[in-house]
Amino acid sequence: MINRLEFSINIKAKKTTIWKALWDENNYRNWAGTFAEGSHYVTDDWNQGSKVMFLGPDGNGIFSSIETHIPNKFIQFKHLGSVVKGKEQPLTDETRKWSGATENYSLYEGTDSITLVIQIDVLKEHLEFMTAKLPKALKRIKDNCREQ
Repeated sequence: MINRLEFSINIKAKKTTIWKALWDENNYRNWAGTFAEGSHYVTDDWNQGSKVMFLGPDGNGIFSSIETHIPNKFIQFKHLGSVVKGKEQPLTDETRKWSGATENYSLYEGTDSITLVIQIDVLKEHLEFMTAKLPKALKRIKDNCREQ
């Protein structure tokens, strides 16, 4: 069963700075490292319709499509299937449980800060892990904004 989680943090920085803290390759490695050190992505570009592989240090992970991308404002990923050693795998009964799940990153302007909101669909067995790790990832993203 898929569950929707939502996390947010207020950051005193420009939207462009926050977006860079999210998606610049080195910054991504930093905050995604809260889930697994060495996590990274592989993509040709960040355009709507493009494919992205989100991988751990072993080259295993998931592949997703960029459903919507409004730079410095909103991006939605649709998770499609698994990746093993850098290669997309055919759908299995296990991956069908979560294929189609989405992950959204939104920026909202406040009076003195920008709110970053992450909404993510996760399976029940990953709820505890994501609930523990995502707030730490948000803190790293905020810290990356200060360093730029």
